[in-house]
Amino acid sequence: MAFDEGLAQRLREIFAERDDMKERRMFGGLAFMLSGNMCCGVIGDELMARVGPDNYASALEHAQARPMDFTGKPLTGFVYVASDGIAADQDLERWVRRCTEFVDSLPAKS
Repeated sequence: MAFDEGLAQRLREIFAERDDMKERRMFGGLAFMLSGNMCCGVIGDELMARVGPDNYASALEHAQARPMDFTGKPLTGFVYVASDGIAADQDLERWVRRCTEFVDSLPAKS
């Protein structure tokens, strides 16, 4: 599955000042890792957002968000955000901030 390179570039720009960010191809798309932990990614033209279990329900209240069900079973703490929900830079930045707040609370992986 191809992923939206334009969305990937927008994410690269958001993470440009982080020296702990790495990209990894996974789930048929591109994942952005912070300190070894998956933060968010691009699957097709959607954002895969790791918001954490405590923020999962509130994330799903957004009309553009739906459960991440890559395996056929929803993964608690992860949501997909449709392209219209991240079309504006401030909307994408808001979702990324949710992801980084959760991932930054996790211990770093080597």
